[in-house]
Amino acid sequence: MSLFFKKLFFTAIFNSSLFVILLIGIQNSSNKTKVNFLINETVELPISFIVGSSFILGSILGNFFVFNMNNE
Repeated sequence: MSLFFKKLFFTAIFNSSLFVILLIGIQNSSNKTKVNFLINETVELPISFIVGSSFILGSILGNFFVFNMNNE
């Protein structure tokens, strides 16, 4: 299997497990807030869900950046 598919598979499994743990962890969260976009705002969501989902999205996007440190 190529390196790209291994990386994609690992990223999908890792972030899916983080998302499941996030959903289990926010069951008793009482602090809720709205996210303001430029036009609309969202429904009230737990703060832990907003922070956790942004971390997971950053983890997914960060796995697709390639940093070539060898400039030879």
